Amino acid sequence: MKLPNLDPQTMDRIIEMAWEDRTPMDVIQTQFGLQEKQVIALMRQQMKESSFRMWRKRVTKRKTKHLSKREFIAGRFKSQNQKS
Repeated sequence: MKLPNLDPQTMDRIIEMAWEDRTPMDVIQTQFGLQEKQVIALMRQQMKESSFRMWRKRVTKRKTKHLSKREFIAGRFKSQNQKS
């Protein structure tokens, strides 16, 4: 999968947001323009294989990573670095 050319600081922020349990993939897409498949490809590229597998296992079962599956909207943490 082709990824856009990202600077190291942006890449670090995307990885940090992807690791956070309560940051939905939709927010990453809004802020950086990366679809979920691209975030997965970036994580696979930038992480050790064992760390990637651990991350995938964690996020696969998380409802909080997808806005449409969340049971709550109000009260979620929003970083000051988030655009929307």
